[in-house]
Amino acid sequence: MEVIKKAWNLGLINTHIPQDCGGLGLGIFDACLVTEELAYGCTGVQTAIEANSLGQMPVIIAGNKEQQKKYLGRMMEEPLLCAYGVTEPGAGSDVAGIKTKAVKKGNEYIINGQKMWITNGGVANWYFVLARTSTDPKTPAGKAFTGFIVDANTPGVNPGRKEMNMGQRASDTRGITFEDVVVPAENVLGEEGIGFKIAMGAFDKTRPPVAAGAVGLAQRALDEATKYSMERKTMGKFICEHQAVSFILADMAMGVEIARLATQRSAWEIDQGRRNTYYASIAKAFAGDVANKCATDAVQVFGGNGFNSEYPVEKLMRDAKIYQIYEGTAQIQRLIIARELLAKAKQSM
Repeated sequence: MEVIKKAWNLGLINTHIPQDCGGLGLGIFDACLVTEELAYGCTGVQTAIEANSLGQMPVIIAGNKEQQKKYLGRMMEEPLLCAYGVTEPGAGSDVAGIKTKAVKKGNEYIINGQKMWITNGGVANWYFVLARTSTDPKTPAGKAFTGFIVDANTPGVNPGRKEMNMGQRASDTRGITFEDVVVPAENVLGEEGIGFKIAMGAFDKTRPPVAAGAVGLAQRALDEATKYSMERKTMGKFICEHQAVSFILADMAMGVEIARLATQRSAWEIDQGRRNTYYASIAKAFAGDVANKCATDAVQVFGGNGFNSEYPVEKLMRDAKIYQIYEGTAQIQRLIIARELLAKAKQSM
């Protein structure tokens, strides 16, 4: 939290909050520039900051003025965190399988259910929560769910233990149980039944910065490997002078540069007011894969030292894996890319 507070004081958090709520109102391209540099230092810290963006994005794209001033405005007054509560123990990639329910009673909704793998779950001031409001199991996902803003101090909101993950351990990840949580109807985002569209719509704006985080990690891996290769000697010369090692570095460099360009394209598209689903998924999937390959290659360049926690690259390798999982797995991104590609092809036929 001390690092988060410093970042908040420097204006490196909440860059996208609208100006009428006290924010800078910067674009996604700007956010990607900041995110890459933060991730270069530590992707655990970057993920905590990016989760703030993800939690806020539904309010930015669908919240009314009162909701925005109340929940986004407070983020500018003090270093607070929020969280995006969609994933459940049995519903990750299958968002339509969410079991958390919200039942309307008068001017209030009663929420019951459980969320899992919620970043900032134990430190959030408020949550975006997706819950099923339709009682008909045949209702399509686009009409069955509703998005809510839930204050973390509401009775019945119970965060679980902090999960000990393989990497990005600076990020606070927990399960959250909702037991008869009473939420006023004024905290519904948009209107009842459009929560799924809001939740998915947020990804067009948050997947480019996630890709930027992966690029930051990949760049760090490349820099660490390059530096080490220019210091370590074998067979009487620096290992960077061996073609086997120099080719590894070259492949890493290609991956970093291409992933960065794909990320910046996806950010630029949404900043131009165009739908960027296709480009955002390409950037997220490709950058996630590049981060993992670069981290693995860095460990290889370090040799036995790379497998040891006294050197930095083993942490990069642990931290990298989640980029192929959270905010839509690498496989889900490919499903989206194929769907978008085929839809464009059919239109042109």
